[in-house]
Amino acid sequence: MQTNDLIQEARRQAEICNACRYCEGYCSVFPSMHAGRAFSDGDITQLANLCHNCRGCYYACQYTAPHAFDLNLPKALAEVRRDSWEVHAWPQPLARRFHTHGGAIALSLVVGFALILFALRALGGGNHGDGFYAALSHNAMVAIFLPAFVLPLVSLFIGLRHYWRTVGGEPIRLSHITAGFGMAARMKDLAAGHGDGCNFEDEDRFSHARRHVHQAIMYGFLLCFAATSAGTVMHYVFNMPAPYPLFSLPKVLGLSGGLLLTFGCGGMVMLKRKADRALGDPKAWGGEIGFILLLGFVGLSGLVLYALGATTWMPMMLALHLGAVLTFFLLTPFTKMAHGFYRLAALVRDAQRRSLR
Repeated sequence: MQTNDLIQEARRQAEICNACRYCEGYCSVFPSMHAGRAFSDGDITQLANLCHNCRGCYYACQYTAPHAFDLNLPKALAEVRRDSWEVHAWPQPLARRFHTHGGAIALSLVVGFALILFALRALGGGNHGDGFYAALSHNAMVAIFLPAFVLPLVSLFIGLRHYWRTVGGEPIRLSHITAGFGMAARMKDLAAGHGDGCNFEDEDRFSHARRHVHQAIMYGFLLCFAATSAGTVMHYVFNMPAPYPLFSLPKVLGLSGGLLLTFGCGGMVMLKRKADRALGDPKAWGGEIGFILLLGFVGLSGLVLYALGATTWMPMMLALHLGAVLTFFLLTPFTKMAHGFYRLAALVRDAQRRSLR
């Protein structure tokens, strides 16, 4: 479907839901939906990015097929949500391509970057320090990864700015940011309004499993980022270059983050394989799995790299790990990772709506 068709179908279903109001307390979507009577394209985009696709509303709904209304709100919002990331992404064609060929693109880039990084070592990029720097120098890592970190941030900023205009966002206050981060940190919507969890992987059973693996992935990623940040501060501020001992701050943060990331991504793949694909966006499924596997491999390869740090296999594993990290950063604006940023923006916008009531 084209963008207009997706939004029109989501609008039709939202209008029926707005008249019924049975699911009013399920998640952030329904209070926001019930705050108005008519929905602009921006309103539908905002509702779609508030939705976490827990599917509780679908299984509770009396108007799903074979009823003539044929409601499937989780699917309708998932399609609008994916389309909104593609429309607002910059540059746009990369986003559309990843969601349809995500696994192949991620694998190709990881292998390609790993070969390039391994070749750099052979051309004299290594042997300039201890530990990993013996395989690839610190200067070479900085030259490669600094642009790979900054450019996606610029791309995300442009995309989120477009999104904020689309949903009618207003000037942001600190209270809005605090409320948005609080909702994101707790992932309250994945517990549903009754607090028993959601039905993502099983129609007949409430579960907090998806909430827990989401939190493992989020906090695992943040711990890994904190480990890199701690290492950067120790290197440049305190003149303490790597390698670091086991009980140093970068190692403790990195190992705990890598474990959470690995197990969280593994759990998410299992849950998505159990879940009914007809209640999500079928076009995005391959891209979502590809991204989860990529992020899980970043965590797993980091743990394996630590285990192989003193062996002859270390340079090859380092190239694979850094290739995965480089791929992850460069693809961030065009993968499911963008969901975290758009979801946070949607929660901040919803906090604005609630503050104006």
